[in-house]
Amino acid sequence: GDERSRESPAPAEAQMQAGAEGGGRVNRCCWKCSVTQLKKIFWGVAVVLGVCSSWSGSTQLAKLTFKKFDAPFTLTWFATNWNFLFFPLYYLGHVFKSAEKQSPKERYRECCRFFGDNGLTLKVFFTKAAPFGVLWTLTNYLYLHAIKKINTTDVSVLFCCNKAFVFLLSWIVLRDRFMGVRIVAAIFAIAGIVMMTYADGFHSHSVIGIALVVGSASMSALYKVLFKLLLGSAKFGEAALFLSVLAVFNVLFVTCIPVILYFTKVEYWSSFDIVPWGNLCGFSVLLLTFNILLNFGIAITYPTLISLGIVLSVPVNAVVDHYTSEIVFNSVRVIAIIIIGLGFLLLLLPEEWDVWVIKLLTRLKVRKKEEIPEGNGDIASGLPNKSRRTRPSMSS
Repeated sequence: GDERSRESPAPAEAQMQAGAEGGGRVNRCCWKCSVTQLKKIFWGVAVVLGVCSSWSGSTQLAKLTFKKFDAPFTLTWFATNWNFLFFPLYYLGHVFKSAEKQSPKERYRECCRFFGDNGLTLKVFFTKAAPFGVLWTLTNYLYLHAIKKINTTDVSVLFCCNKAFVFLLSWIVLRDRFMGVRIVAAIFAIAGIVMMTYADGFHSHSVIGIALVVGSASMSALYKVLFKLLLGSAKFGEAALFLSVLAVFNVLFVTCIPVILYFTKVEYWSSFDIVPWGNLCGFSVLLLTFNILLNFGIAITYPTLISLGIVLSVPVNAVVDHYTSEIVFNSVRVIAIIIIGLGFLLLLLPEEWDVWVIKLLTRLKVRKKEEIPEGNGDIASGLPNKSRRTRPSMSS
């Protein structure tokens, strides 16, 4: 019996050891979860800064380009051609990261299943890719054309309304869940558009610019809702292939429009030597970076953090406009910016935010109720203890 007790621990000691091992596993799991969350937050900050700098940088560079090269549609066509790099860049990431490496042809065929069982056929190209190519071109062209009319701060603020338009279209077309807070956000967006128009006194120049930005935001919202309706959700490789297909559509069917605009002298330049190729390529690279972070950033961080980068581009553009242009930040414009920004942030709330708030309030109420009896019990139990200490013992 003594030998057995030396070899095997007592039941209580065994339970303590098992509890210690279980506690160690829980601590290790909590440590891993916290490290993973910290990594996500760190990458989220990096992605937010990248989205903010690329979006505001491309907007400011476009404004600078139009001083020497007044051709917004040609700039749109030139920048869209760079979308062809999406799938090659994705494949490079696949080669470096994936354990089971595939050839480019095999990876292409696997991603083509996104378009249907037959892959990317000519019929699928015209029915599922071409409409999105048109919407992509209109979104970017209207945005760039608006930069010619009004300052970049107003353009970047008004484009944030596309989030509200996405909700309204999703609610009407996709029958998404109704959320009162998002209706309030949509009302904020519309009120901000009206106030932004009023800030400049309803001049024709500013009204046209604001209408162009609102049209660009509407095209962007229509693109997102139709993509979800017709194609559903796409994986990273499928999204990269789709964006590269849009570049192919742009080369094949949109190239004729800049040529027509050049010969009709709507967008005309005397010689190719005066074209600011550095600005054109810089704008295209920044726009490509922005779209890469927007589409593939969710692989390393939270989608809400990515959306915050778009909002943060507004103060960046405001600071640049303050020092480079004659923008007047009157009270109406500032209130409009705040209202649209607040509406954008309300749209970032998750669908079950009200349930989480109710649970949090319930837990707080339960804790308060538990703390009060515990406090009373400690006071009551303290009195007898004190009386026991002060009472003299019979043995002495």
